[in-house]
Amino acid sequence: MQPRGGPLLPPVFDAFCDFEPLPLNCEAWPVSEPHSGGAVQEFHSSLATSNSSDWNWPTRPVVFVSDPHADAESFLRSLVAAGVICRTGAGLADFTLTGFGHLAHVVVGGDCLDKGPSNLDMLDTLSALFATGAKVTLLAGNHDLRLMLAVRALATPRNPLTEHLFVRMGRKALPLLREVWHRFGSDQRLTRLPSEAKCRERICPSESWFDEFPKAAAPHLAPEAINKELRRLREKGSQFTQNVADAGLTMREVFGAALLCHELFLQPTGPYHWFFQRMDVILQTGSVLFVHAGLDDSMCELLVQDGPAAVNTRFRRDAKRDLFAFYFGPIANLVRTKYRASDKVLTDHGVRLLHQAGLKLVVQGHVNNHNGQRLLAKRGLLHLEADVTLDRASRAREGLSGIGAGATLIYPSGDIIGLSSDYPKAKHFHPHCVGLQAQMPQPRAQQKEFA
Repeated sequence: MQPRGGPLLPPVFDAFCDFEPLPLNCEAWPVSEPHSGGAVQEFHSSLATSNSSDWNWPTRPVVFVSDPHADAESFLRSLVAAGVICRTGAGLADFTLTGFGHLAHVVVGGDCLDKGPSNLDMLDTLSALFATGAKVTLLAGNHDLRLMLAVRALATPRNPLTEHLFVRMGRKALPLLREVWHRFGSDQRLTRLPSEAKCRERICPSESWFDEFPKAAAPHLAPEAINKELRRLREKGSQFTQNVADAGLTMREVFGAALLCHELFLQPTGPYHWFFQRMDVILQTGSVLFVHAGLDDSMCELLVQDGPAAVNTRFRRDAKRDLFAFYFGPIANLVRTKYRASDKVLTDHGVRLLHQAGLKLVVQGHVNNHNGQRLLAKRGLLHLEADVTLDRASRAREGLSGIGAGATLIYPSGDIIGLSSDYPKAKHFHPHCVGLQAQMPQPRAQQKEFA
């Protein structure tokens, strides 16, 4: 079906860069297709429950872009595709807000860091977006928090609960460490660092860690989760030395880069101190909750009883306390869960609380997809998976070509549009129009309405 109005993409989109073309036509969200939803019976059951009471929609359009993973160009292309910015040059900070961009609420769904091609470029571009005066909410992702926890762990006395956190980041964090060392490191800093062997010893868990960790973690984690952590560390630990060499680094440079990250990100005078300071863990607007990964019952209770501000306040408070309890507790579960047996549990009780409070849809990142966004029910709660594999490193490993682009747009009308360069049409969902082909909304026309 041809959408109403003009083309989805503004003409400036291809003015300064080659790109994977985004869709020009719109279709009803194909929820019966596995790549866009699947588990149709559960989806319709959850949708019927949600539709049994009124939906409340945001008062301004929301543009959700998640998991850019250090690919600033894909992030900018996504904002252009959504109509938020206009590129004015080839540089990563050469853009201005459109009329729609001035009115929209941009939600960055987490995982700005790791993978590549450039973490620092991504952070500088995000800073430039803040500088435009756009309304932006930055959510925490598991990759973002892992950096914070790992560098803090290196700066505190070793103990069995935290000494593995740095290696646990694995190879995906090494591009950031390499960038930080190359931009901010120096021969003078290198001479002040311990020997290669001492740095390796400080970075890697001790020989006794595999025996000590299960005992120390027993009060905090179920046996299955403890065993999973041990398996991960055996895998990542055995590969880490080679990963460091493949990244062109020494253990001294890795250790030096970690100390620099502590200065850059965690010290008030650091140029990237703003990154964690501006970070929330959830955003609720009407019936929609934005979060990196998902929920458990305890977070549902806190959210319903005390509101989203209380959840974000607890996030900031707990992040400054016990590292292990925070990372494996219910707050960090918001950025880590995939509703696995080892994750905090979301049951009918939590979902019922959310529905009674009018919260009906979770919009998340964290689970990357190859054919655009997915809309499905998880644990009886509607979820929209909006990680559309933007970064070039992931795309190359997973057989996707080019630089990704995509965004999820949610309008005050209740229309939701999923855009992705990896799916031929824009996907449209409205909770009261599932399966209807008529009167398909046109995103650019709606943007003009708000401009």
